Amino acid sequence: MPTGARGEALLTVGEQEYPILFTNRALAEAEQRTGKSILLLAREAGNGILGVGETAMLLLTGMETGRKDAKLPGKRYEAKDAYDLLDQAGFAAVAAAVYEAISAVLAYDPEEGEEEDGEERPPQ
Repeated sequence: MPTGARGEALLTVGEQEYPILFTNRALAEAEQRTGKSILLLAREAGNGILGVGETAMLLLTGMETGRKDAKLPGKRYEAKDAYDLLDQAGFAAVAAAVYEAISAVLAYDPEEGEEEDGEERPPQ
């Protein structure tokens, strides 16, 4: 069964793994956190002009959505947690993971990945 519009990544720092997940709902939350539309954020990311603060807020959204989806115990992630992970993993690694996951949601096509008979087929 198709999973819908989801973009996933896994950031690993030392022995700790952080699932990052974006859905359309998560993208809407990211828009609220940054005060910018996700399409503007994606365009800025593509042009290499997205700031550290915006990247941290996108990371925070993806971390919290991933935590909830994985049903991980513990408290909600806060901005401090996103900045700490950004410091530990590095901007380039975080930006690549976050932007790739967001792109997967934006590019989602419900027709892609299914045969005419409704069976899933592997991506090409």
